[in-house]
Amino acid sequence: PPLRVCGCCGPLRPRYKRLVDNIFPEDPKDGLSKSDMEKLTFYAVSAPEKLDRIGEYLAKRLSHDVVRHRYGVVIAMEALDQLLMACHSQSIKPFVESFLHMVAKLLESREPDLQVLGTNSFVKFANIEEDTPSYHRRYDFFVSQFSAMCHSTHEDPETMTNVRIRVAGIRGLQGVVRKTVNDELQAIIWEPQHMDKLIPSMLFNMQDGEDMDRAGHPSTPSVAGQDGEENPATLAENCFRELLGRAAYGNMNNAVRPVLVHLDNHHLWEPNEFAVSCFRIIMYSIQAQHSHHVIQQVLNHLDTHSRDPPRVRAGIVQVLLETVAIAAKGSVAGPTVLEVFNTLLKHLRVSVDLELGDGSRRNSAASVSSARRESEERIVQNAIIQTIGFFGGNLPDYQRAEVMMFIMGKVPVFGTPCHTLDTVKIEHQGTKRIQTMLLSSLIMVTSGFKSKSMAAALPPSFLDPLFSISLMEDGELRQLVLEILHNIIDRHDNRAKLRGIRIIPNVAALKIKREKITKQDVAFMKKHGQQLYRHIYLGCKEEDNVHKNFELLFTTLAILTIELANEDAIVDLIRLAVALQEMALANEENLPMFNRCGVMALVAAYLNFLSQMVGPPFCQHVSKVIELRSMRAPYLLPEHIFRDKCALPDSLEKDDQLLLFQSTDMAECLAGPGYNVEKLSIPYVPQVTDEDRLTRRKSFVDTVSLQVDIMSSSLPDKSQLAEEITFETLKKAIDTTGLEEQERERRRQVMEKFQKAPFEELAAHCESKANLLHDRLARIFELTIRPPPSPSGTVSLSAGHGQHQSVPVYEMKFPDLCVY
Repeated sequence: PPLRVCGCCGPLRPRYKRLVDNIFPEDPKDGLSKSDMEKLTFYAVSAPEKLDRIGEYLAKRLSHDVVRHRYGVVIAMEALDQLLMACHSQSIKPFVESFLHMVAKLLESREPDLQVLGTNSFVKFANIEEDTPSYHRRYDFFVSQFSAMCHSTHEDPETMTNVRIRVAGIRGLQGVVRKTVNDELQAIIWEPQHMDKLIPSMLFNMQDGEDMDRAGHPSTPSVAGQDGEENPATLAENCFRELLGRAAYGNMNNAVRPVLVHLDNHHLWEPNEFAVSCFRIIMYSIQAQHSHHVIQQVLNHLDTHSRDPPRVRAGIVQVLLETVAIAAKGSVAGPTVLEVFNTLLKHLRVSVDLELGDGSRRNSAASVSSARRESEERIVQNAIIQTIGFFGGNLPDYQRAEVMMFIMGKVPVFGTPCHTLDTVKIEHQGTKRIQTMLLSSLIMVTSGFKSKSMAAALPPSFLDPLFSISLMEDGELRQLVLEILHNIIDRHDNRAKLRGIRIIPNVAALKIKREKITKQDVAFMKKHGQQLYRHIYLGCKEEDNVHKNFELLFTTLAILTIELANEDAIVDLIRLAVALQEMALANEENLPMFNRCGVMALVAAYLNFLSQMVGPPFCQHVSKVIELRSMRAPYLLPEHIFRDKCALPDSLEKDDQLLLFQSTDMAECLAGPGYNVEKLSIPYVPQVTDEDRLTRRKSFVDTVSLQVDIMSSSLPDKSQLAEEITFETLKKAIDTTGLEEQERERRRQVMEKFQKAPFEELAAHCESKANLLHDRLARIFELTIRPPPSPSGTVSLSAGHGQHQSVPVYEMKFPDLCVY
């Protein structure tokens, strides 16, 4: 009988084993036998059901070679790679399991060359697109192993083994990402336990590359000179970008959280160059609609570290600045925008509280450390303000208007409730600090803001609290308010040309940009013009005004003239200038001589500018007064009074009319179509509003009281007097200290009516009121309609300056009733 041979080692062995054995030459250094490999590939393609057995047999041979450190490992992996590339069918699934098992064996070895070989095979496998998904395959081991390789500390500077292993680990992670992120069944890769390994491994190499660059490491030139595929820092950054670019909506939080944890663990918030670099990569890699997730994560992280050292918080805020700056260029959801500002304002309040708290508890032993903490808290506060301003300044105009309103609502104002920023504990110093910083941020937000309609840019809900702050007795706050107004009103960027209060010899040379006043702006000035004039007038009366205050006031008047002034507004502005001149001469507020001369110089500078904008006749009159002042009273001109060590006069004389701007002369110069010069004969008097009470200031009219002196012979019966009117009811009728919301609204409507209604209508209305008041008083005091020769009742009016005048009731005319 014929000789039978064992199937494991004789001629009767399965064909796939013989084909596999043939690819291994007698001398392994000769490499893979190409002809035998082609036969094995043809067999595998023709009989795909044998692929799993081929894979098992190759894996068995590979395991023996790995243990014995034979070169056959390279041949086996090369054969596996070629089989993977050639075979695409359903039967490849079992073969893949054998392949991954062999790759794992290589990665577990301690030989760097075998680890690199296994990584290269895995990367080739990761680039293969499978026809059907895998339901059971997991890559947990590969994520852990490749992450460990990324942290390799193998010391062999001559062969660059450390770099090779790290590069292999990063490429392996990149292969895992490519193989899993597009497979819906492999969403497990985005789970926290895997992201906590992937992300830190990439950041570790990115950080290590930056450290070597900064330290001038000897290996830096050789590493940096290589291609990106051999540079761990560059390769890790590319892999990091690819991972973030593939992140879906629900995976953003898991991708960003490990970055924040890594920065915490390695203390990379101070200095924060690497942290800023990381979040720049994140913001430019993710999809634009996911930006708000990153911003929200950084905000939450800032909340978590609200009690950390100031420099750590400042580093987080600066990172937030970078993220919001990039996000603002795209589309950011509305609630996210307000959430950013709300969180930043909250931390601004906390920083001020910590700074002032340390200052109040400071003793001699801890004064140095407390002072240093105060300066560090200022760094945090400046970073917050820069973030607020930069973010708001890069938003679209419609979102910027919302942000302006939001910040304005957070500014604490004395006498008004502030529900969002608790300023009770920090007292006046902390409140002023917050006011200054919030207004500074508003300056940054409003910079470059252009609105076609001034009514939309300055609604009452924004304008009223802003003007309330302008009435506070703090020169710095008033300067900030004026700068905010400049940013909003100056729509043609003329402010730089008007910088510095001076007598401009030729306004035309400035090339002022100006457009025709629109109907919407005319309506705005009719509604809010008197409010603007009033605050300019009151701002000039402050004792703490310095050179900069007068400069900003001059710029405000000039910009109002350019942007919003029609013929009626020009007349009102001239009346305002004359009123300021009279205020400086009368000196009822007991202002220092510098302030009085400063107001006179402000009037001269503004009327010089306005006259050149109006026309030659007006310009000639103003130029004549300025020329006389330069010869006889130079201290009334801005070039002299705002000079250092300026000689001030002992008094300002009212008698020398040639040095003053006269309303009658200016009315003659303005006589012509469009100008209502009759209004120039009516002195400008600012109106009293609730803002004087809300800002805890003394109004220019302290009280408006009616004192009725009644002769005993003309008093009616006591019971009849009690039924009609009593002293208490009269007191309640004229007392303005305890008005509720309804009363304030009524007063606002009355003021608005007197501002907008025609003069004839107001005169008729007040005449009817005078007649009605006369009839009522006559009935109370049993007077007849025709007054007696000697009046039996008088009304005493007080203007708040200690001057009282008793006027017969029946002789009261329209001006008196206006005051009432």
